[in-house]
Order: sequence, then structure tokens, then C-alpha cells
Amino acid sequence: MTTQHDRPSPPADAGAPGQLPEDAGTRGRLPADAATWGPPPAVSRRAAPAPGPAPGEPGQPLARRLWRGRPEDPRWARPALLALLLVTGLLYLCNLSASGYANSFYSAAVQAGSQSWKAFFFGSLDAANAITVDKPPASLWPMALSVRLFGLNSWAILVPEVLMGVGTVAVVYAAVRRRFGAAAGLLAGVVLALTPVAALMFRFNNPDALLALLMSLACHLVVRAVADGRTKWLVWAGVVLGFAFLTKTLQAFLILPVLAVVYGVCAPVRPVRRLGQLALATLALVVSGGWWVAVVELWPESSRPYIGGSQHNSFLELTFGYNGLGRLNGEETGSVGGGGGGGGGGGRWGETGWDRMFTSEIGGQISWLLPAALILFVAGLVLTRRASRTDPDRAAFLVWGGSLLVTAVVFSCMAGIFHQYYTVALAPYLAVVIGMGTVGLWRRRQAVPAALALAAAATATAAWGYVLLNRTPDYLPGLKWLVLAGGLVAALGLVLAGRIGRRAGLAVVGLGLASALAGPTAYTLSTLQKGHTGSIVTAGPAGASTTGGGGPGGGFPGDGRNQQGRNQQGRNQQGPTPPDAGGDGAGGFPGGPAGQDGATSQDGATGQGGRAAPSRQDGTGGSAGAGLPGGGRAGGPGGLLGGAAVDAEARELLETGAGDHTWAAAAIGAQNAASYQLATGEPVMAIGGFNGTDPSPTLDQFRQYVAEGRIHYFVAGGGTGGGGGNSGSAAQISAWVRENFERVTAGSATFYDLTRKAAG
Repeated sequence: MTTQHDRPSPPADAGAPGQLPEDAGTRGRLPADAATWGPPPAVSRRAAPAPGPAPGEPGQPLARRLWRGRPEDPRWARPALLALLLVTGLLYLCNLSASGYANSFYSAAVQAGSQSWKAFFFGSLDAANAITVDKPPASLWPMALSVRLFGLNSWAILVPEVLMGVGTVAVVYAAVRRRFGAAAGLLAGVVLALTPVAALMFRFNNPDALLALLMSLACHLVVRAVADGRTKWLVWAGVVLGFAFLTKTLQAFLILPVLAVVYGVCAPVRPVRRLGQLALATLALVVSGGWWVAVVELWPESSRPYIGGSQHNSFLELTFGYNGLGRLNGEETGSVGGGGGGGGGGGRWGETGWDRMFTSEIGGQISWLLPAALILFVAGLVLTRRASRTDPDRAAFLVWGGSLLVTAVVFSCMAGIFHQYYTVALAPYLAVVIGMGTVGLWRRRQAVPAALALAAAATATAAWGYVLLNRTPDYLPGLKWLVLAGGLVAALGLVLAGRIGRRAGLAVVGLGLASALAGPTAYTLSTLQKGHTGSIVTAGPAGASTTGGGGPGGGFPGDGRNQQGRNQQGRNQQGPTPPDAGGDGAGGFPGGPAGQDGATSQDGATGQGGRAAPSRQDGTGGSAGAGLPGGGRAGGPGGLLGGAAVDAEARELLETGAGDHTWAAAAIGAQNAASYQLATGEPVMAIGGFNGTDPSPTLDQFRQYVAEGRIHYFVAGGGTGGGGGNSGSAAQISAWVRENFERVTAGSATFYDLTRKAAG
């Protein structure tokens, strides 16, 4: 027999005509002790609408419905949303081409996918399908389709990422508006758009942009399923999570326990039905995420590319090893040092611990509003503590806040490969908690606990904003004082919010929001002004992200846009360059000898970030290789952080007779190979995959390719991957080539012609 608590709650939009959307999000579902938090919002007394279809309802012209939105929303809600999405898109498009090909590792795979449907399906690094990237290919598919339509250029690669960012803002707005009203949704959208690491990664071609969009959509669908108990929302959530798995494997499953537990406990249907719905959602997840895996594992190895990042040509090994448990315990086989662990409290990937999200390495990327989000999350649970089991508001806090906590804890404990930009996964969860918690408490501001919670959030945000801004003392030095003073004044006003007039209260809220968003906005604008290239990228001004142990060779600023100090270190350092985030692979430095600059520059003269013309494919007439993450000297061998700057002579050499061979050249390490491939448009084999440590091809396979005339040149100076040593395939191939083939110089680059034996 169905109990009262098991019956589906009425839709959030239900209510009397003219009722404000804020009322619909709270009416009938307040805790029993709601008086402690203040009275529910007053119902609007506007006159009932005239007969006929209301604005936003079917029967109205499409353009009017798009502009007006839902009839229960305030008239300003839909225009404000459209303005938010438009401004977000324009901001993210600003100066977009300064990033050139961004991460050439993924750009080369996009180029390959635009030339070969087989490479498109597998996510191959080259159109001849030698080896894949070390991720599933879902994030490459939108970019590859764009390049097929518009040609290979920076905009064709990066505009799909911008659209994913705009889409994520829209999903966040929709998720919050449904339960907490348009104002809360707009606040959440603004917070997300102005988060520095979001502004970085929604303009970059790593998989994280698509992952953030899909994870946000999955949370939204689960909350909708809890609200009405419909199976379809839960099944669609499973489908979305399956495609999230095809974007970045097991990271998609970090929040899966949260979603399953919340629905299993809070859904307004019988327990048996809940279990059946969860089983269907699981089946949807397995089908949507497993079809590609099944095809790859069943496909004959001899006729598909090698699975990059694995040691035995297996995607399942890649998923559960290098991209799975290895990320947690630091034992990534094929990584730097051959899979050594990260150590107790830290290691080459930075310090682990409960405060990792607040350190100088990570804090400026994501943590500006993290203290406030934690306070508001707790307050939201307290606010709904007496609600029924099926209360959708509490379920929303549990889904979004639980996802925030679980993801942050896992990131904080990861002993394996971890990079600052991973934290973009937290941005949607944080933004939603801020929107729900702020507006939910504001409506109950006449209650002392609610006012004190708002004041505590404002105080914590002001104090932490001051700390973060003080870490870059030369960047807007006066801003930290404005943030601190404005936040503290707003906190004092919020304590009295229930006892002052409406206008004064709104002024206090405005001051608090301006103070809270000033710091992240400044860092976001700094991020938008510069191009970001290579592999390890961070948001904010120079010095915004630093680490003392983030890679081989000691500490370095963790700014993959390569601040001036980072460039100098890359030129002068002895030993290996810090590992790359680009393919999320890491490993030894397969780039050239010591002294080779594996970084890119921001000085407007060299490197992808500063070149006006990314490459000849852009149609801009730039020099060959311009726009690629440049390592050191033009034409020189590249490295793990970035590839080589390919000069005109080297490009001409590789293009000559390329049609007579399967691969125009072979190079050790994916970034190195990507540079030449993007510059010439011809397939270039990446020996050893991203790190140069994958056993593909073996020496025997490579010798067979050469004997069959399938490879024209070998790029000299690629090194051997960190885990291969002198016995690795890359080292063996390099030694064999040096001993047997003629050396050729083109510009400042050195190659070996594999069609001409060395004299003697």
C-alpha cells in the first residue's frame, strides 16, 4: 500500500496563477519548524491572467515563447537567462584564437578524426591509425565533426568547447530554477561562468569540458526523477553517465554512489519500484558506455590502432589501471618512473590532504566560493531536516552538495596523476549549491539562524578571497582590501537583513555578491586575455598556481600557459621536464636533450600562445608549425609538455613524397608527433604514445614498416620515455635508426631518411 510519503510530490511549477516561482519551489514542503527559519514567501496578489494562452504556453508564437519563457516565471527571467548565456558565450569566445591548437595532443587526434572515420571512431592520434589517445574518444567527436565542416583551425577546434560551457551554464540554471526560482538559477549560472578554471577549460580542448556538461546534466536528471518518481529521468541519467564514461572513463563514476543512494532513499515510489528503476538506469549506463568498449575489445588487434596508455593493447587495462586505480594510489604503469607511487602526503603530483583544494597550487582555480558552498550546504540540510523523506529540495542539496564533497575528497586524496584543471569538475556542483543555499536562506532571513548562516558565508568568502588575492600581490594589489572590506560590511548587514527595509536588504545582498565575485571575476578576465597552450594549463594571472613538488626536477609554477618564470625554467632546467597533463598521461620526458624548452611562451613572439597564425591549415599564411605548442627552438624536437615548432624547411621535407608512404614520419612521444602532423597535415606515427613508454610499435614491427616503405622519416632527438629505459621499444627503435639510416637536416631540425641506408 502506498503511503503518503511515497506519493509523488506535485510539480515544482504547480500553483495558483500569478504565484511567483520562488513560492512554487517552497510551498507545501517547508519543515515542521518553518517558523524558526522565517515565514514562507508571500504569494503574489496579481490579477489572474486573461483567458487564452498565457505567454510562454503553446499557442503563442515560437519567438514569443522563447523570449517569455515559462508562464509561471517572472517576466524578466527568460530575457535575463538569454543575456547570461549570450554574455558567457561572448566572453569565452573573446581572444579564443590566441590559444591556437591549445593541446596539440588532442588537436592531432581531432585532425585525424576529420580525415578518417576509423580514426574518428577509435580516437586515433593519426589518420593511419597507429595508436589512440589515452582516453575514450567521445570528447574528440564534436571537435572532429566541426573540423570536417569548417576545416582545421583554432576556432573549429575550440568553439565546440565554448558551446559546452554555455550549455553547462544553461543546465545549472535549469536545475536550480525548477526548485528554487529564477533568481537562484541566474546566480548559479553567473557563479559558474565566472569561475576561473571554468573559463579556462571551456576554451580548451581537453575532455574536461564535455565531462562537466554531462555530469551536470546527470545530476539535474536525478533530481527531476526524485521530484516526480518517473523512470524516464533516471534512465536518461544512466545514458548521460555512460557517455561521460566514454569521455573520461572512471571519473564519470565518482558521483555514482551519491546519485544512487539519494534516489534509492528519497524517491516517491515504493521500494521495489525504486530498485527496478535503478536497475534500468544501470542497464542504460552499461549500454550507453559499454557499446564502444565492447567493439574495441572484440575488434581484431591487427586491424585497429594500439590503445594508447595501456601496456597490453587493452582498453579495459587502461580504464582500471593507468586511468583508474593508478590515479588513486600513484601506481600508473607507463607513467614517470615506471609507475612509482606518489608517497604518503605528496609526491610528484603535489601534496595530498584535506586542504588540497585550498593550497597555492589549486586554490585560485576553484576555491573562491568553496567555504561559502560548504556552509550553505550544511545550512540547506538543516533547513530541510524536518521535511518528508521525499522532499525534492533536500534531495537537490544531497545530490549537488554530495557530488561536490565526494569529488573534492577524491581529488584531495589522489596520489597519482593530478592537475589543477581537473577541478573544473567541481565548478557546476559548487555553483548550484551557492545558488540554492543563498536564495533559500535569504527567503528566511527574518529567522536569526538563517541570517547568521548568510553572514557566515559572506565572512568566509571575504576572508578567503583576501588570502587568495594576497598570493598574487602584484596583481590588482588594492582589490584584496576591497573584497575584505565589502564582504565584512555585507556580512554585518546580513545579520540584520530581517530587520531592515527591502531596499536596504537588496543593497546588502548586492554588496555581498559583488565582493564575493570580484576575485574570481578578476582571475577569469586575466584568463580570457591570454592564450593557453601545451598541456599543463591553469587559470588566473602569473603566479596564481604554484607547487613545490609537482613534477620531476623540483618545484615549478603550475601554469601551463607558461608564465615568464616557467619559460625560463624550461629553457635552463637540467633533466626531465614536468609531466604533461595533456593526455593526462605522464611519463618521462620524450622530448629532446636537456636545455630544450618544452614550454610555450606568452610573449607574443614564440610558442602557440603568441603566434598570430597557428599554421598553414588556418589559411592565415603563418609559418609552418606556428600555433603549435612549441618547445624550444624552431624545428627542434618537442617534449612532453609541448611539441616542436616546425619551420618551413622541415615542413617541406616531410610533405615531399608523403603520399607514397603511410606515415610521413615517426617521432617518439605524442606531442612531438602532433606538432609535425598538424604542421603538414600528413599522418605522423607517435612511437610509444603520449609518454613514449607504450610498447607500440615494437622494434620488429617498426622494422617491418620500414621494410615495406610505410614510414619516410624518423624525427631525431625524441628521447626515450621515462619508463622504458634503454630496453624500451622507443629506445631500441631510436638506436636502430641511428645505426642504419642516413641523417638529414632541414632548417634546424634533424631527421633520418628511412628510405636511404647510411653509408658504411
